[in-house]
This record gives sequence, C-alpha cells and structure tokens, in this order.
Amino acid sequence: MALTKEKKQEIIKKFQIHENDTGSPEVQIAILTERIKYLTEHLKTHKKDYHTRLGLTKLVSRRKKLLKYLMNKDYERYQRIIKELGLRK
Repeated sequence: MALTKEKKQEIIKKFQIHENDTGSPEVQIAILTERIKYLTEHLKTHKKDYHTRLGLTKLVSRRKKLLKYLMNKDYERYQRIIKELGLRK
C-alpha cells in the first residue's frame, strides 16, 4: 500500500529531532526509504513499468544525497539513521 497520511505522520514522529520537526534529514530519509520500499515491491510485479523505475531511481539518488550531507555534517546522526533503517550491511 502507498504511503498514507497516517503512516507518514508515524514516520515523522519516530524520526523527528524536536516536536515541530518535519523536514530534518532524518525524517526526509525515512520517508524516502518507505517510498523506495513500496516502489521496489511494485516493480517486482510490474517489470516493464519504466516510468516508475525512473521515479525510483530519482528517489534513491535524492536519499543518497541526503545521506551524504548528513554524514558530512554529523556522523553520529548518520550512523543512527543507517542503523534504524537498516540501509547498510
């Protein structure tokens, strides 16, 4: 199922740094990761959906840039988000 408003609010609550935080890199990375998981599952059944594949590539690229920014800015926060989302092996 796609990312609903309730699911998005749940993700924001889990990864926010302070009470009114909705746009920190951690929150953005978590939301992008959820969308990437959904699109990956979609593409497993719809192998020839090239428009979705292009969108997925853009999302992965945006998440990569945010992770790189966070790694350069605050390595502790980078490590925590990687661990919580299970992105790196």
